[in-house]
Amino acid sequence: MLVFIIPLKSPQVSKSWTTVCKLFERTVKSICNQTSKHFSVIVVCNETPKIGFSHPHITYIEVDLPLPESDYKSKELDRTRKVVTGLIYARELKPSHVMCVDADDCVSQHLAEYVNRHPQHNGWFIKKGYMYQDGSNLIRIMRKGFEQYCGTSNIIRYDCYNLHEALDEKEYTQFIYKNFTHREIKNTLAKQELIIEPLPFIGAIYIVGNTENIYYGVEDKNGKKTLKTRLLRIKILLDFRLLTKKIRDEFGLAKIS
Repeated sequence: MLVFIIPLKSPQVSKSWTTVCKLFERTVKSICNQTSKHFSVIVVCNETPKIGFSHPHITYIEVDLPLPESDYKSKELDRTRKVVTGLIYARELKPSHVMCVDADDCVSQHLAEYVNRHPQHNGWFIKKGYMYQDGSNLIRIMRKGFEQYCGTSNIIRYDCYNLHEALDEKEYTQFIYKNFTHREIKNTLAKQELIIEPLPFIGAIYIVGNTENIYYGVEDKNGKKTLKTRLLRIKILLDFRLLTKKIRDEFGLAKIS
């Protein structure tokens, strides 16, 4: 069985708790839209979000953790602590695999079904995925390297996390923070001769607030676009496609009011 773990930020560090709740609701609806009923969702939060959606497969765990500072490392450590809490709780559910999901992303409805067909597999990373900016009628396909950008990108066999009853939770959190981030987990496992493979289909949508990370090239000294820049712009444009009902339905990508 696949267990999804969602670490949710505190309302005290949110710019808009209402927006956080709306995004989270879409994410958890997306997860619960699985074609297989054999999955569970663990949400680790400082405060249970106020949403109108409920599902018997969702468990909320409220934690009394110190609020993170505004710097990136502090926020990532807060996320990691919540992931570790979810991993420890997941032991009771006896999962074959776990997947950490950012609270604003969407996932394919086929994940649980696929994982349940391969219970002994070490796991998968999402090499190919979508990138989407809310409100757009277009969606960008990332043909490779998705796992380097998006935290919702790894499905790992549960026992690969090496959880045991006597672990020191603080030390273990530091270990996970340094070695099991979405960018490092593949290499960490490879050093243990545990190879994870690319998921053979698009598994997630990385939701972004803007498109500033899309490169459009530069002008030469005369203000003209170079041939290389024009070719790069064409390549990027070819990565965009219309956001269809089929994509929305598979990933639960509902519009946010």
